[in-house]
Amino acid sequence: MAKTGTTTQDLRSAIERSGYYPALVSEAVESAVGAEPITSYLVHQETTFDANEVRRHVTVLVLTPSRFVVSHTDEQNGDAATPVPYATTSTESVRLDRINSVVVSRMVANPETYTPGTLPREVVLTIGWGAVQRLDLEPAGCSDPNCEADHGYTGSATADDLSLRVSEAGDGPETVSQALVFARALSEATMTNRV
Repeated sequence: MAKTGTTTQDLRSAIERSGYYPALVSEAVESAVGAEPITSYLVHQETTFDANEVRRHVTVLVLTPSRFVVSHTDEQNGDAATPVPYATTSTESVRLDRINSVVVSRMVANPETYTPGTLPREVVLTIGWGAVQRLDLEPAGCSDPNCEADHGYTGSATADDLSLRVSEAGDGPETVSQALVFARALSEATMTNRV
C-alpha cells in the first residue's frame, strides 16, 4: 500500500496501515528525517514469493525541503547464524541537489482512446543520485556474418539507485495516484534545489 501526505503523524499512520513492523519502520524513518518538515512521502509494501517462502519488503520515501530519504525494511527467516526470524532496516538521506534523474514510466491500456487525467495501469518510479550504476555489456560485432575478429564489447551504464513499481491490479488505483503525486513533488523539488 502506498500513501502520500505532508505530516509526521500522517506518515506514521501510513506506516502503521502497511502492517509491516510499524514500530521498527517508523523509528528508522523518523530518525533519518529528524526535525525537518515532511513535504511528501510514499509508503509501499511489497510481498514476494521465493520458492517456499513468502517475504515482505517495505519501502518508505520521504521528501523534506532539503533531502530525499529512502528506507528499506526486509524480513528474513532464521538461519544457522541467527536461529530466529529477523528484520533489517536501512535508511539513506540524499541532498536534493544530488538527485540527477526522476523517471516516471506509465503504462496505459488502449492508448488510442486515452483521455488526459486517466490513471495509468502501472507506474514505475526510478530515481538516480549516482550511488548505484548498472553496467550492461555484450560482445560487439559487425555486419559481416563470417567475421571472426574480436570487436570488444559494447554496452550502457545506467543510474539505477531506486526503482519502485506500483500497479492498479496489485496495489489499487489510489496507490498509483499517490505514486504520481510523490513523483511530481520530487521532480519539482529537484528543479528548485539546483545550485
